[in-house]
Amino acid sequence: MDLQMLIRNIQQEDAEQFLQLRQQLDQETTYMLLEPGERETTLPQQREQIAQILTRGRQMIFVAEEAGKLIGYLEASGGNFKRNTHTAYIVIGILQAYTGQGFGTRLFEVLESWSRLNNFHRLELTVMVHNQAALTLYKKCGFEIEGIRKHALRVKNAYVDEYYMARLL
Repeated sequence: MDLQMLIRNIQQEDAEQFLQLRQQLDQETTYMLLEPGERETTLPQQREQIAQILTRGRQMIFVAEEAGKLIGYLEASGGNFKRNTHTAYIVIGILQAYTGQGFGTRLFEVLESWSRLNNFHRLELTVMVHNQAALTLYKKCGFEIEGIRKHALRVKNAYVDEYYMARLL
């Protein structure tokens, strides 16, 4: 593991780099939800989204940084109602050049600590069934497949199934 690896909460001053990171992820992988060029978030909108996340308390974005560059993130969004307030939905993205180096594992470790401090009991996410690297990471981090979402997405003119995965704390 690289000693320059840093996992931390997102900050307001990360807005520009974070937006660029998400745009780059949209370009370099078909595993993210948005197609290249589909993300229309402006820099002021990104700044506002980060400000809201930092004041809500039931949501957080953790960023992975190496040598001052954001190379990945994990976003956790908690439920807004009494019946699902114990649940957080997870989205993660790591630049292809940095996968397999421990960043994902570290992001999930930080997520678990934050989740326990904030009284979350259930963490959940979706993943394309053919995304073997992500499946390996999620299973390593304690997530289990709960079901399949048939034809959940359409990628390059083909329907793609997703696994629904969760981990109970």
